[in-house]
Amino acid sequence: MTPRVITPDWPAPANIRAYSTLRDGGVSGAVYRSLNLGDHVGDARENVLENRRRLRTALDLPEEPRWLRQVHGVTVANLDLPAGAGAAQEADAAVTRRSGVVCAILTADCLPVLLTDINGDAVAAAHAGWRGLASGVLEATVSHLGQDPARLLAWLGPAIGPQRFEVGSEVRAQFIGADPRAESAFAPNPEGPHPGRYLADLGLLARQRLEALGVTRIFASRECTHSRTERFFSHRRDGQTGRQATLIWKTNEHS
Repeated sequence: MTPRVITPDWPAPANIRAYSTLRDGGVSGAVYRSLNLGDHVGDARENVLENRRRLRTALDLPEEPRWLRQVHGVTVANLDLPAGAGAAQEADAAVTRRSGVVCAILTADCLPVLLTDINGDAVAAAHAGWRGLASGVLEATVSHLGQDPARLLAWLGPAIGPQRFEVGSEVRAQFIGADPRAESAFAPNPEGPHPGRYLADLGLLARQRLEALGVTRIFASRECTHSRTERFFSHRRDGQTGRQATLIWKTNEHS
């Protein structure tokens, strides 16, 4: 089976390619079924390498994606700089202005965010779980792009939805302390097993952060990874599981 992907519905320039993978089309088994692209979750290395090879072939990628070692931080990898030897770079976002360089983010409930400018001069991908959002990963990514925020396009990929993402009051307080508008992204969860907890809208929190920066052209998939077992890996749902990837790169094609 060929790996299946989602193509973002956004008015990106003609030279931009972007995709988000589903879980079908790979060789991994058990909890990693089947297109697990994460090499840090306990899956057999040979399975991950074969899944990544299949993805390169299916999407006709210009190179191996620049996989990151994600730590829920705010470090942004500049992929235009020479890559060091050895392990993947520790970062939670990547930017490039070069054609044929593939930015990649791995997720299993966290929000993948893609960015480009209206001319297709630069692209970026960010890993935006609640910790990264609260710490400023989107702010750091937009800053590293070096573009006027008003000229940027953003796409919010599949992530855990607002009816499934329960957090504590301390998470809510952290966001509201930084921006009072964030209160609208939290709803009490009286039916949950733990009193005093909230349901959080990760996509809305990201949208608010981007809008505060001046990014207003924001598009979203609105698919919930937690709810769609047959389509997505979900750490909150399954615990040990695989990872899907969200990718973006520039080509030399122009309209």
